[in-house]
Amino acid sequence: MSGKYPKVIVFTTPSCPWCKRAKQYLQSRGVPFKEVNVASNQRAAQDMIRKSGQEGVPQLWIGSSVVVGFNQPKIDRLLGLK
Repeated sequence: MSGKYPKVIVFTTPSCPWCKRAKQYLQSRGVPFKEVNVASNQRAAQDMIRKSGQEGVPQLWIGSSVVVGFNQPKIDRLLGLK
């Protein structure tokens, strides 16, 4: 990580169109992120639900904040993007 952005983890499933959109958006803005496929990683799915209280994807963990769904204004604010 370059240090320019907080750590970003994106929780996804292969069939989720909003997950693809969230990943494409982060890539287009040059934001590094780690993708976790919760369809194939049950432990990660449990951790995601425990932290957010939500089962829905995409979930973006940006630093210590959780964004459920592709909420571009909130993502931009948390990452300091204009």
